[in-house]
Amino acid sequence: MRTFTIGSTTITDDSDAYVIAEIGHNHGGSLDKAEELFRRAAEAGATAAKLQKRDNRSLFTKHMYDQPYTGSNSYGPTYGLHREALEFGEAEYRHLAGIAREVGIDFFSTAFDHASVDFLVDLDMPAIKLASADITNTPLLAYAAKTGRPLIMSTGGASMDDVQRACDTVLPINPNVALLQCTAIYPATPQDLNLSVIETFRTVYPELAVGYSGHDEGPELSWLAYGLGARVIEKHFTLDRASRGTDHRFSLDPQQLKELTAGLRRTRTAMGSRRKAVSALESAAVLKMGKKLVAARDLHPGDVVRPEDIAVKSPGDGLKPYQLDDVVGSVVLHELRLDDDFSFDKLQRADQP
Repeated sequence: MRTFTIGSTTITDDSDAYVIAEIGHNHGGSLDKAEELFRRAAEAGATAAKLQKRDNRSLFTKHMYDQPYTGSNSYGPTYGLHREALEFGEAEYRHLAGIAREVGIDFFSTAFDHASVDFLVDLDMPAIKLASADITNTPLLAYAAKTGRPLIMSTGGASMDDVQRACDTVLPINPNVALLQCTAIYPATPQDLNLSVIETFRTVYPELAVGYSGHDEGPELSWLAYGLGARVIEKHFTLDRASRGTDHRFSLDPQQLKELTAGLRRTRTAMGSRRKAVSALESAAVLKMGKKLVAARDLHPGDVVRPEDIAVKSPGDGLKPYQLDDVVGSVVLHELRLDDDFSFDKLQRADQP
């Protein structure tokens, strides 16, 4: 049985979806806004809130760090300073960890480098997310795996060989892994999503929890992902989709996140049991609309039942139509009037002595 455990939550094929509200940097560098995002995520039914953690000076080349970045989404004159303006440190993380405990959701972050892994471990984060961009970064994957923390790996922009290499890197070290189908397009359209890969992952990795990290707009296709077997669902989250920043456009707002979580619960309910059987609630309809075998004319003792002596009519409280061959050729033992039920106590079947 595939399982994935974060803190006190164990995710299985039979569980509700573990819903991650990916805040990322949608807080715009404001701790107050981040706190509101945490509270609204909890109110909407999310299981976890997630940020992104980068050690910007070591992560980017000097050229990239110093590159001018002056567009409408910029929070600084260079790309590095833009990133620094959005980066939270220990004080902010500790404050938000307290908020998460207060509102009853998990809190962890994506680590983009070794220093950020250390930062998150030092703060005792319950899990580490690894971004699609690092699916080929086996040194970082191995380093995160060695922490013993649950790992969530996104696979956007990856080939199956890339995914296999990543799994070969982390699983011998740390088997507590969730593997998420993802498309590195922002925003992604339905034809970009390839949700069937969820089934591929479940087949190739029967021991792993599988999930979906979606950059599509709206909650609906995440419900389909759950139906295909995704049990970890990650969606970007914002207070206002028109806010400044690159991620807000394809993020869910609080009402949409609420619809996502409610819809996922409905989807689990609708999936129901793998056992095909007549439910108690179906019985009335089956009786009313079902069919049975009745006499198509008056029949007398000694008559041999012919096909034309049998009619198929509702309700379905007698012999089933599939039993017709058992009735044809039988000898009538008791008087049968038009529309009377056939029953084996009124017949002597051909196979009886």
